[in-house]
Amino acid sequence: MGFLKGTLSFVRYRIAGNLPSDFREFSDRQLKRFAFQEPLQGGEKSLGWTSLENPLDTGFSHVSHSVGDYLAFVLRIDRKVVPPSLLMIRILEREKKLQEEKHRKKLYKNEREEIRNAVLLSCLSQIPPTPSFFEVCWNLSEGTLLFGGSGKKVLEDFEDLFKRTFQLKTAPLLPWESGDESAEKRDDDGSTAGLDFLSWLWFKSEERGGSILVPGLGDVGLIFVRRLVLFSGEGEYAETVTCQGMHADLREGKAALREGKKIREARLRVDIGTEQWECTLKAETFRYQSMRLPVTMKFSEEDEAGMEGRFLERIHLVEMFLRTVDRIFQHFLELRLSPRWEGEEVPRIQKWLEE
Repeated sequence: MGFLKGTLSFVRYRIAGNLPSDFREFSDRQLKRFAFQEPLQGGEKSLGWTSLENPLDTGFSHVSHSVGDYLAFVLRIDRKVVPPSLLMIRILEREKKLQEEKHRKKLYKNEREEIRNAVLLSCLSQIPPTPSFFEVCWNLSEGTLLFGGSGKKVLEDFEDLFKRTFQLKTAPLLPWESGDESAEKRDDDGSTAGLDFLSWLWFKSEERGGSILVPGLGDVGLIFVRRLVLFSGEGEYAETVTCQGMHADLREGKAALREGKKIREARLRVDIGTEQWECTLKAETFRYQSMRLPVTMKFSEEDEAGMEGRFLERIHLVEMFLRTVDRIFQHFLELRLSPRWEGEEVPRIQKWLEE
């Protein structure tokens, strides 16, 4: 579980709406009400909330989901997936049998649909579900939330269940939507601020030998490491270039930038003071993957206080990193929307690419 140990991958949300004064009690009731239940016989999917520390604790009876200023719990989704090839064979067998019984070469459309539905239910009843677990960390005072899932269907399931549970709406937290509306404007080549940010960040990192000067923060160590993904075009005309190595200062990357490609994702190492983080940042959605946190203190895993201490320390480190990246992005945005962008920054970036 990433919020307690290991690497983290997550999507950031902001929560719309005010919390009632008795929200702690309300959240306790609602989490138990919408807790995970075993799937019905023949059902394809079952989902609900469970404990962060113990995924079998669907009653939240042993570990509290309320930790300091946070709510921490898990979305469990069990799915039954029938292999397409197995479904096809079973359907063909049933259709052949019915054709022989009715002495017909063809079946009506409604007969084929009935066979398919019956076969699907039969297969689902025989296949054990595959469980998946997605962590949730909700900062109540700031109205922000980290969700440890990324697939489209998983995000839809989470957003729907969260709304039904807490009667609150979620919206993706994107740094260019938190400021002036002009931040969302597009350039002539259709690139977004998020895509331009990573290209600029690579340039600023190399310009100062692996660090970037951020107003209000000072020097922040920042290096592109191991992996860089660039792209251009859409649909059948899309082109992708992936650069891999200990450092992303590969010739292919800069050559791709000179050709007009944009950095879609990059592996970053960030040093703040004496602490070091590493993660992959996806520019278009500002999602973070495989984040490695600085080495933390050792807490006892045998008592609740140890679990809470470990959780709070790791969340503090995550939020420290996110605040730093957000501040760097706001610095970039202020520059990008000022006359200095075209007059000073763009010529320096072009010179860097030609070196």
